[in-house]
Amino acid sequence: VQLQASGGGLVQPGGSLRLSCAASGFTVDYYAIGWFRQAPGKEREGVSCISSSSTKYAESVKGRFTISRDNARNTVYLQMNSLKSEDTAVYYCATRRGNCRPSVNAFDYWGQGTEVTVSS
Repeated sequence: VQLQASGGGLVQPGGSLRLSCAASGFTVDYYAIGWFRQAPGKEREGVSCISSSSTKYAESVKGRFTISRDNARNTVYLQMNSLKSEDTAVYYCATRRGNCRPSVNAFDYWGQGTEVTVSS
């Protein structure tokens, strides 16, 4: 099982980025894929998650972020719009069997992070 996160970068407030999480060794449509982020000096927190039965969002990103899945590419995306400075963090994708769970510890496999910086 491997996850490869990409798509981070520097963007101005109000801008957009799309993160990708490419999976190998398993099929994304049978697993839950979560996006998490960790800002400097803060704990890792859940951002969004998609499973075969549901999608979940943290309150802080609802209405601005959209998670989606391309089964043909075995890839999960996180479209981030109306970005704010407080979205600055390293973003990670992770996977677990079954449904989404809010806890970081519930996820078994993690990709490397991709850094998002929102600044003017």
